[in-house]
Amino acid sequence: MPVIRLFLLPLLLVLGSCATVLPPTEAPAKEEAFVVAANPIAARAGMEVLERGGSAADAAVAVEAMLSLVEPQSSGLGGGGFMTYFDASSGKVTIYDGRETAPAQASPSMFLDSTGRPLPFAQAVLSGRATGVPGAVALLAEAHRDHGNLRWSDLFDAARQTAEDGFIVSPRLARMIAGDFPQNAAPDVRAYFARAGGGLLKAGDRLRNPAYAAFLDRLASEGPSAFYAGSTAAKIIGRTRAAPLGGSMTMADLASYRPIKRNPVCRPYRVYLVCAPPPPSSGVGMLALLGMLEKTDIARRGPVDPQAWFLFAEASRLMYADRDQFVGDPAFVRVPVQGMVDSDYLTERAQLIGQQAMPAPKPGNPAGAPALAADRTYEPAGTTHFIVRDGRGNVVSMTATVESIFGAGRMVDGFFLNNQLTDFAFSPVDSAGRPQANAVAPGKRPRSSMTPLILLDRQGHFAGAIGSAGGNAILAYVAKSLVAAIDWGLPMQDALAAPNLVARGSNFNGEATKFAPGVLEALAARGMTVKPGQGEDSGVHAVLIRDGKVDGGFDPRREGVVLVKPRG
Repeated sequence: MPVIRLFLLPLLLVLGSCATVLPPTEAPAKEEAFVVAANPIAARAGMEVLERGGSAADAAVAVEAMLSLVEPQSSGLGGGGFMTYFDASSGKVTIYDGRETAPAQASPSMFLDSTGRPLPFAQAVLSGRATGVPGAVALLAEAHRDHGNLRWSDLFDAARQTAEDGFIVSPRLARMIAGDFPQNAAPDVRAYFARAGGGLLKAGDRLRNPAYAAFLDRLASEGPSAFYAGSTAAKIIGRTRAAPLGGSMTMADLASYRPIKRNPVCRPYRVYLVCAPPPPSSGVGMLALLGMLEKTDIARRGPVDPQAWFLFAEASRLMYADRDQFVGDPAFVRVPVQGMVDSDYLTERAQLIGQQAMPAPKPGNPAGAPALAADRTYEPAGTTHFIVRDGRGNVVSMTATVESIFGAGRMVDGFFLNNQLTDFAFSPVDSAGRPQANAVAPGKRPRSSMTPLILLDRQGHFAGAIGSAGGNAILAYVAKSLVAAIDWGLPMQDALAAPNLVARGSNFNGEATKFAPGVLEALAARGMTVKPGQGEDSGVHAVLIRDGKVDGGFDPRREGVVLVKPRG
């Protein structure tokens, strides 16, 4: 699909904008380049590419190649992702959809047992059926073809050398290795993280990955065919077809994978135009949540005001009810995108927020909504987000994932394979025979909560970027951070550190020990009992341009860093 020019008035009218956005003026010749990522080794790899004259797309390749090595619990070349790309010279935003796909022989009942009941998640996640056709390498290659300055072969040196020399296991990776996750019992996981003399690697140990170094050498010289054909592809097929519950992926599935360039979904929020990936991403849910919050007085409150968190929670629940019900792969299900972000519809939804917590909200009826079964998708966490801007002002906002911690727990050539197909609803229909929007189908892309955003100002200039890890909680994590930074005026680092609250259905989860005194008690009095815990927790990385300066932040719950290269 062609990229979209964001600043035409008709688009804003369709999306219910009340703001006037002017055509972008010529971008400055030099901007402050920056890299924000969840691991400092990966951020440095991206910055090194920028310092050699590389573009944001070039640096993104280097960052993700390194994250696959140093943060394998979250993302990697055996997974997929979404990239939101801002072209400074044209003012265009393009979505690169590298979401994994179900193999051609996948069936709607592949996650059901012999009695027709859904498999336990711990069993499904370790199965060969869990792995979708990976899209990360193809996505990065497509973005590089469109926007790269350096040769593809010159983008893997840092990751290849680090894999050969080894790197020091970080505290967070060590926690994941020692964690209570189904994948940690998988033979490949235990073998990879085995410590000489017995036991598993700990923080401070050195981890080498010569198999990954050798693979990167071939990927650099041969291009994406080193992944989607030949020996690596054959190994992927072998591992996914192995017991237990072997999958159906074929060499043809790998060879035929293509990323999709899509138009973004954009909607105003305060003084910004927020652009997000369309379905199968949940960007439309993010825009709907912001649209509902804009119809409340949350901006006049702050992080110590219980009413602010009450409004945030209720709007989140309404958003999730719609997102869960309607979002799926648009090639297979009609998603009422325009109806879900229509201003009048969002006003109706926001008016459901009362003085007490409502019962678990039901989906609304946005224009164009089909009749669908209630969603039954279980969506765990295991994701990363990073942002890159080059000196020309081009920006990458990318969220990537292998799905759960260490993906499916199966390794090929030094990287883990995803378990992304467990992002589908295990049951294809409900008791009445109504289809689920997110049911499995051959070639289908599972619904994703990944929502890498780019924000533009009224003149069409880049104004910010944000995204997060966290499974279904991504939407709450990102929205909380935007409210804290934009509405409450917190510096970005403080905005990301503000407590997380994930309200979905009847559940209220969050960082119960981090709220200001009295907030949780006031919420409980209104019917919201906040309980600790939510998956892998957040991994928000964000940038806002304030008064011409870069206000960047990394999630303090992870091990990220913001690197900025001054103009010049």
